[in-house]
Amino acid sequence: MHPARPPHSLEGTRLLITGAAGGIGSAAARLCSELGARLILTDLQITPELERLASSLKTVDALQACDVSQRAQVEALVRSQGAVSALIDTAGICPYDDDWLSPDWNEKAFEKVMQVNVLGPINWARALLPGMIERQHGRMAFCGSVAGWMGGVRAGPHYAASKGGVHALVRWLAQRGTPHNVMVNGVAPGVIDTGMTSGHGYQAHTQPLKRLGQAEEIAHVLSFLVSPGASFMAGCILDANGGILMR
Repeated sequence: MHPARPPHSLEGTRLLITGAAGGIGSAAARLCSELGARLILTDLQITPELERLASSLKTVDALQACDVSQRAQVEALVRSQGAVSALIDTAGICPYDDDWLSPDWNEKAFEKVMQVNVLGPINWARALLPGMIERQHGRMAFCGSVAGWMGGVRAGPHYAASKGGVHALVRWLAQRGTPHNVMVNGVAPGVIDTGMTSGHGYQAHTQPLKRLGQAEEIAHVLSFLVSPGASFMAGCILDANGGILMR
């Protein structure tokens, strides 16, 4: 930790953000750029919106498409970018399959959710952890969910199970990274007003704060977790759910 460096500054941090086209990922990109991080942005596809976001930020070093469920693509991206000092992983999918007891329930959807939401973080950790351990420094922040604690609000069992898996993975990785100053943590958002939740019946009046969370509110937590201010935190899942679950 640098004593003269502000605790939440990301100056000198080379930060990879996954799911950068999404609500939380794009908010994290904007905030972390303001805090001084050099950014590598990735998503499944490079959309015009993502291109506009990247061009609007002054600290983007790279913009690259990547399917996080494909280990070869993840490893190729990491090799092409050199040393990465921090990861914010927000890539994820959430199908809304209500009738999961039906004989017609799509089990392929379950497999896809696990590939993106659980195997994806594992792929990033496998690609990044060895270099971080070698340099004796690194930060990883993963995006879990309140669904991983309470079984979900409206999402299906595959999403809830996958996010519970992310919470467990954070602790597993933290046990292995902490002795090498590689700090691994996560955030468990509640209902956030993004494209993932839009149109699926989430009502502000049912929330303790009488509103949905904003992507920027989760971005602040994620940016903190990869900052010097979180240098003594390992294996933590920070709840940012507006009071919908108090543990």
